[in-house]
Amino acid sequence: MAPNSGRPALALLVALGLGVAAPRALTAQAVHVVRLEVEISEQLHRFVPERVTARVGDVLRFRVVSGAPHSIAFEPAGISPNAHAALNAAMPDRSGDLSGPVLPANGAEYRIVVPPLPPGRYVFYSVPHRAYDMRGELVVAK
Repeated sequence: MAPNSGRPALALLVALGLGVAAPRALTAQAVHVVRLEVEISEQLHRFVPERVTARVGDVLRFRVVSGAPHSIAFEPAGISPNAHAALNAAMPDRSGDLSGPVLPANGAEYRIVVPPLPPGRYVFYSVPHRAYDMRGELVVAK
């Protein structure tokens, strides 16, 4: 018997054994781009898409396309205290409670990593365009 003849079989057994003992493979986080658009001629103020379905750990990337300035804020009504605190903690450079910074120019972006929130719906809006009902919805999936 050749000196290495048993090694391929041993390597296969070790690899199979590691596959059973190894943790599940991690999936990459998804990045959801949400465009902020204003069409003055039609008095249209919107998020595109208006509804984003995401999972904890996904990234929301809000990008100002037109109508600057904007800022992203979450509606506090109906949010549990724990979800409220998690959203605040997930929003970098907050300007206030559940409110991100002003995005002063077209092309500006704001990123939020979806924190550990219970599955459900979380309404967000553009603070400067709230009177125009510019709002969207984050749906956190299981």
